[in-house]
Amino acid sequence: MAERQMQIGEVAERTGLSLRTIRHYEEVGLVIPSARSRGGFRLYTEADVDRLMVIRRMKPLDFSLEEMRDLLEVTDRIAATDDPPTDAEKVRLRERLDTYRKVADARCEKLRAQLMAAEDFASTLRQRLGAGK
Repeated sequence: MAERQMQIGEVAERTGLSLRTIRHYEEVGLVIPSARSRGGFRLYTEADVDRLMVIRRMKPLDFSLEEMRDLLEVTDRIAATDDPPTDAEKVRLRERLDTYRKVADARCEKLRAQLMAAEDFASTLRQRLGAGK
């Protein structure tokens, strides 16, 4: 059974990314559509959607396009079945992946602290508005 293919509009709807953003990620080589229709339309698979979701989740953590590309290359290489990585290479790849995890964890913690400060500020404003009634 052939894998289901989706056009870019459906992919945009599923990922919450704009058509322009998806096309940009293609231009910079982060996500290449799995196929093209006879009419030249981009066709994406579930794996392509998963890849776009990884990119989408990295974006709020301020990962650069180059970092995104590197992380995707690492995960692609770890998952390679046609030319699987050697045990030594797997160790190096997992170390690189763990570095990205640590960076992501640190950036999440920073965002949590910023959110707490923002919520404290909003609470202060609510209190001042309530006191002025």
